Amino acid sequence: MTDSYKHKGQRLKLVRGLRKKGIKDERVLEAIERVPRHYFMESGFEQFAYKDQAFPIAKGQTISQPFTVAFQTELLALRKHEKVLEIGTGSGYQTAILLEMGAKVYSIERYRDLYLKATKTLNEMGYQPYLFYGDGYKGQANYAPYDKILITAGAGEIPQELVDQLKVGGRMVVPLGSQLGQDMTVVEKTGENDIEKRKHGSFIFVPLIRGKDSDENN
Repeated sequence: MTDSYKHKGQRLKLVRGLRKKGIKDERVLEAIERVPRHYFMESGFEQFAYKDQAFPIAKGQTISQPFTVAFQTELLALRKHEKVLEIGTGSGYQTAILLEMGAKVYSIERYRDLYLKATKTLNEMGYQPYLFYGDGYKGQANYAPYDKILITAGAGEIPQELVDQLKVGGRMVVPLGSQLGQDMTVVEKTGENDIEKRKHGSFIFVPLIRGKDSDENN
């Protein structure tokens, strides 16, 4: 893994662009400036790493657009040392941003190949998240409650099992809607059986799917 002056310069330019697009949380921007996004992409596509656009990875998934990563992370209102449950590890890039901001991250990926690759990449970078190959809809109740939950795929509904694993006073950020598009939604857990929702603009994510991928050779 090589992080050159050129890469660092490209990240600085990316951060300037994100700031112009409205990202205000300096801790989020600092994390994006520090994390080498090209580590999470195949070397042959490195030239796309610092463009503000999503890019395909394996299993029909994508590494999210940097603006989307920054936007979701900003909405999370993350504090250092908070426990975060991430649904959809994907490449591991969003995971790295959360870790760089000082969160204790528990992340679930339904595709075994992506889980294994993200584990290898993050460990080689020196990060130590808790990664799981499993069903994101079910969360990880053994480690609950969580201060924050971040869902990185489009959900048709708010998964109740995840709400149950969220601490009272905690926050979930989830793209909510159909496969045609979702509203970025902040869910605040105001009581054991009460939530409040706020919408923050339209996005398009790959769908959140129940279960582990049945096509994997386990």
